[in-house]
Amino acid sequence: MPRRCARAARRAGLEHAVPLFLDAARFAEHAWLVTQHEAAYRDMSPRQVAELAFRMADGCLMSAKKDGIVHIGGFLGLRDRSLAERCELLLIATEGFPTYGGPAGRDLDMVAQGLTEVTEPGYLRARADAGRHLARLAREAGITIVEPPGLHALCLNAGRLLPHIAAHRFPGRALACLLYLEGGIRSVEPGSLHLGSEDENGAPVTAAPYEPVRLALPRRTDGLGHLDHAGEVLAATVEDKERIPGYRLVEQPPLLRHFRCKLEPVPH
Repeated sequence: MPRRCARAARRAGLEHAVPLFLDAARFAEHAWLVTQHEAAYRDMSPRQVAELAFRMADGCLMSAKKDGIVHIGGFLGLRDRSLAERCELLLIATEGFPTYGGPAGRDLDMVAQGLTEVTEPGYLRARADAGRHLARLAREAGITIVEPPGLHALCLNAGRLLPHIAAHRFPGRALACLLYLEGGIRSVEPGSLHLGSEDENGAPVTAAPYEPVRLALPRRTDGLGHLDHAGEVLAATVEDKERIPGYRLVEQPPLLRHFRCKLEPVPH
């Protein structure tokens, strides 16, 4: 976050005795964006910007699969030694000893290396270039996206692309299914399947304000050829978008239905 925002959050926390914790999953990419869009930080490196934010925090939570550049793992960082000791005891009781519980040593070594490499400007510049490249391909295919594109993902506007699919027939999930079936492209839909609701008869009650589909950019995995393939699949999707069916729920859990539900296509 920009330094002025971090300072304001820090002051509010101190005033109300609430500690400030950072969600550090994408700390390096956020730091890069600060150097690109905040005039006061253009002469600083992403690492320097990140250090400013972390110095103001009482702790952080990190999903290392993002800006740790690893397959699995994460960590909790704490300044308060007594709180850290309490968390260690809970860790031992629920997962394992701090030096060998959870991820393998190999994965822990990868986290340490990834946290060093992730703030390199060249790496972050390549991420930004990949996002812009995929965004250009989506625009050329006639698909509206969330602007500007970020470093970690591109968000497609499935609701605008598929107006023939009602919100309670989940246009975002419909597009996500087609991208996987046609091109092996994995994506996620944080739209009405995630945020909407229906009554016991399947009639819509609430819908999400938007129907996005997120195309995340894997780290150090996809080259320009993979992105070009995604662009070709997007273009083919637009050419025959009226054939894409909606979906209806056939089974759903009481919580987090978008993770564990089952759906089937609804014929036109």
